[in-house]
Amino acid sequence: MPRLLRMAARTAVVAGTASAVSGRVQRRQANKWAEQGAQAPPGPAEPQQVPEQRSAPSTTDTLEQLQKLGELKAQGVLTEQEFAQEKAKILAG
Repeated sequence: MPRLLRMAARTAVVAGTASAVSGRVQRRQANKWAEQGAQAPPGPAEPQQVPEQRSAPSTTDTLEQLQKLGELKAQGVLTEQEFAQEKAKILAG
């Protein structure tokens, strides 16, 4: 059972990290194209719906993520090394 919980926790952390990275990449590209002004890459003839972009995580979101990560470590779901890696990812975001 602990192995299943560890796997579920890792999946949740990886999915959250992937979402954050994807949003960050989209914002960087949008800023890059905005700086270039009219030189933005050509888009399709018809406007597409743009998915909602998330803003940078607030301090409370970061704290909540760190608390959840700490709880997983305390429960033995994450090892010290896994905890340190995920903590670094959260703080880098």
